Amino acid sequence: QVQLVESGGGLVQAGGSLRLSCAASGRTFSSYAMGWFRQTPGNKREIVAAISRSGGTSNYKDSVKGRFTISRDDAKNTLYLQMNSLKPEDTAVYYCAATLTLIGARIYNDIENYNDWGRGTQVTVSS
Repeated sequence: QVQLVESGGGLVQAGGSLRLSCAASGRTFSSYAMGWFRQTPGNKREIVAAISRSGGTSNYKDSVKGRFTISRDDAKNTLYLQMNSLKPEDTAVYYCAATLTLIGARIYNDIENYNDWGRGTQVTVSS
């Protein structure tokens, strides 16, 4: 099991930027494929971006493509989500999640694939 702690959320105006971080501890971070999810009240948690264990493959929700970038630094046991050109509809609680995998290049887009979750960080984008 890996423990995950998100940080970097906050209040930002539309068009602004934030960088979320997810610090991992407990097991070897490089053994996990990772994902960022978000959730708004009354709605299901949805995938925002995912990255492979190797870091060489990533995928994004269509509405964030070109604005968000997922990355990982295995030396720091940290996952990042750089969010630019933020819109009010990006307002949500953002969660990072991990799935243990032997496949270096595979990304996981389904919430059911993930076993370990952080507690989330609130991102609010004002218009």
